Amino acid sequence: MSEAAKGTDRSRVAFGTTLRDRRLRLGLSLRETAERAQCTKGYLSLLERGKRGVPTGEMLARLEAALDMQPGGLSEVVELEATPKRVRDELAERREQAEAARQLAALLRGAGPGGLDRAFESGALQKLVQRIAPTDGDGAGLGEPVGALLPRAVPLINLVPAGRAAEFTDLGYPARVADSYVAAPDLADPDAFAARVTGDSMEPEYREGDVVIFSPARDVQSGMDCFARLEPDSELTFKRVYLERGSDGGEVIRLQPLNPKYPARIEPRELVAGLYPAVSVTRRVGA
Repeated sequence: MSEAAKGTDRSRVAFGTTLRDRRLRLGLSLRETAERAQCTKGYLSLLERGKRGVPTGEMLARLEAALDMQPGGLSEVVELEATPKRVRDELAERREQAEAARQLAALLRGAGPGGLDRAFESGALQKLVQRIAPTDGDGAGLGEPVGALLPRAVPLINLVPAGRAAEFTDLGYPARVADSYVAAPDLADPDAFAARVTGDSMEPEYREGDVVIFSPARDVQSGMDCFARLEPDSELTFKRVYLERGSDGGEVIRLQPLNPKYPARIEPRELVAGLYPAVSVTRRVGA
């Protein structure tokens, strides 16, 4: 069957399905609808089952009137089905973007004092921008220029030196969903996350309350400050890491606090489930 014939069949089926769904939604029988459209019940049944060609002209107008549809409503269904799938998919994407743009406009209009900041911190603003102008896997390209208007927002988790994160991805780093987000204007890693420093083991370079952003995409090198996840209990810690060899020649990780009053900790490489380098730190003014 030719592509043109396939398109005709799709149009008939889509037209018939639209007729039937609209009729049933209005609570009309075949007979009642046929009387309204001034056609036979049998003809209408054939149309609904995609067994007759799509009508045009006056007959099409009578069907639209019988089903309380705007003029051209049924024609649009036929034209859409006759359109190549690639074009239909693009049209659906543009409609989705238009709806997201409408929601973004409503959000901006009704934000009120502090509302825009709350929308950004919750991630709602970033999600709408992503729907309007998606980025590629590196966080660049497709989202510009709209995406460039807002910095990337990364999820903020609470870093507890001997605690657990609520959820990890299949690759072992904290999942992207969080209760709050922080801005990371120059970071392209879509899997980046942030954590708040607790305790004083990383003083003087990092203080309690500092927000540190980590990037799973960054290659780990000895001497980097990293968010570490340790097995078997998914223990979390933030330390300077050194990639070393143990006395038996096996790989070990030395987790070195920057505060000299705390001792280093050495773990076999296989017990370190994840190492994610720090890429930036934010500190409150006056802290």
